[in-house]
Amino acid sequence: MTLPSKTPDGALTAALDALRSRRRFIVASHARPDGDAVGSQLAMAHALRDLGKESLAVSRDPLPPYCRSLPGAADVSITSRVTGEFDAAVVLECGSLARTEIAGLDRYFVINVDHHIGNTNYGSVNWLDESAAACGEMVFDIVQGLCVPLTAEIASALYVAILTDTGSFQHGNVTPRTFDICRRIAAAGVSPTDLAARVYQQGNVGKLRLTGAMLSGMALHGGGRVAVLHVDDRMLRESGCTTDDLDGLINLPLAAADVRAVVLFKDFEDQLRVSVRSKGSIDVRAVAATYGGGGHRNASGFSLQRPLDTARRRVVADVAAAVDAGSM
Repeated sequence: MTLPSKTPDGALTAALDALRSRRRFIVASHARPDGDAVGSQLAMAHALRDLGKESLAVSRDPLPPYCRSLPGAADVSITSRVTGEFDAAVVLECGSLARTEIAGLDRYFVINVDHHIGNTNYGSVNWLDESAAACGEMVFDIVQGLCVPLTAEIASALYVAILTDTGSFQHGNVTPRTFDICRRIAAAGVSPTDLAARVYQQGNVGKLRLTGAMLSGMALHGGGRVAVLHVDDRMLRESGCTTDDLDGLINLPLAAADVRAVVLFKDFEDQLRVSVRSKGSIDVRAVAATYGGGGHRNASGFSLQRPLDTARRRVVADVAAAVDAGSM
């Protein structure tokens, strides 16, 4: 069975032409990278090198622990500024160039590849596909378009990208083509079972303690349909955890049938960030957009100004309203 190819549109063709005609690339994604950001970035860097080109992957922040054993992860440069002679910067999974939090990228010819709603078209070339379940799906199309073999290194990075950005294939952004791509990935010689274990089964006892503390403090709002979690520096310190250990915990309340959305307030010394998750037709991206954030229908995030109590009440009310609207 042959995987149906995505029909190239003008923007994808322009991106492919820009990649073919240049030799030295920076490959970047957003600050505080997640699995889709890192997986897409590593797959792109591998593909460019397999074409005989030079590529330097850069990130503002360290990679999540579950990504650090992926092929090429050790070569990612952690930096807040880029310099040097490059022909182009490939920026993945970023609604705006500022999301990279890396200075100097605007000096280069920018190839903007993203699947988020509200992208600002900041690139010299902009290929945007809001129907893609993950940026990893778009990078797969680029790999195919460049006629680069789907090696195990590229395939493993793409699988982590798609697995994490679809919430283990539970989010509403999953399409039949998502599974078609993953079938090809598995056929390339990678093990979905091993990669899933790498992502979801690398916790520690401290993370279990943190999970207990967060769930014991959980509050329900909106008639029990909105779960609210909180974490702060003290909770991390007492459990011996870092912010890396928060990955995936926000999804736990969604296991309850009545819970339709979850709000996680992350109240740290240097920032107050909010993550929101939802089920089905509940659109939490729209909530994030009102606070200057973004994401997807079922997964979004943004930053807030203190005081926490005032911000908390407003956000919870907005998410409850989104649940009401999505349940009609």
